[in-house]
Amino acid sequence: MSLHPTAIVSDNASLGSNITIGPYALVQDDVEIGDDCEIGPHAVIYDGARIGNRVKIKQGASVSNVPQDLKFANEKSIFIIGDDTVVREFAALHRGTKETGVSSVGKNCLLMAYAHVPHDCTVGDNCIIANSVQIGGHSRIEDYVIIGGNTGVHQFAAIGEHAMVAATIMVSQDIPPFILAGRSPARYLGLNVVGLRRRGFKTEDIETIKHAYSLLYDKGMNVSQAVKALEDELGDNIYVQKILEFIGKSRRGIVGK
Repeated sequence: MSLHPTAIVSDNASLGSNITIGPYALVQDDVEIGDDCEIGPHAVIYDGARIGNRVKIKQGASVSNVPQDLKFANEKSIFIIGDDTVVREFAALHRGTKETGVSSVGKNCLLMAYAHVPHDCTVGDNCIIANSVQIGGHSRIEDYVIIGGNTGVHQFAAIGEHAMVAATIMVSQDIPPFILAGRSPARYLGLNVVGLRRRGFKTEDIETIKHAYSLLYDKGMNVSQAVKALEDELGDNIYVQKILEFIGKSRRGIVGK
């Protein structure tokens, strides 16, 4: 381990091998850090942090700080960071409350500078959360989501897998999988075709997803009617099943067009 002499690291913390901890960093007692991690200058790793392998946490970042929730009563909770994730400077990651006990960011994510992942929030694998994105508590961000800089996500909102969200907008309703969302508040702008192709989706599956969203947004049906049409016409397709599952779980309603 490479430990700068000005860093403060608790003897009670569980540390893996080949860890670098920079100047003036602080690592508290109830912390677990995996192998080959980098903790930058002035970063603070608070009680409840559970950090995987090969994670990079840059200067001034705050991991597993107490929630910004007035109901929080210092109950035990954690914040999980998956392997190979990068947390850039001054990002703020807050642990869970008694409602779930956990907040988490998955594997191979990039959280850019000043991003905020709040209490009881889950961020999936392979996500990019750009500069100054502010996410509300209890939100769910699924795998392969990209959120543009300065965007705000309302508490309890959900963003489906492989969706791409524009910069500087307000997400006040749920964003279904595979789509592009823009304007403010967020609206459906079409499929994330480039992202899907880059991730190996077959042309026929992309066309099926496109047809599914045409039924949902372009045929003048309400959501319940569109869901029935999707089930009847395309319900055997695995990606349409994901869309239907997402709609079924929606707490805030899906974005309009």
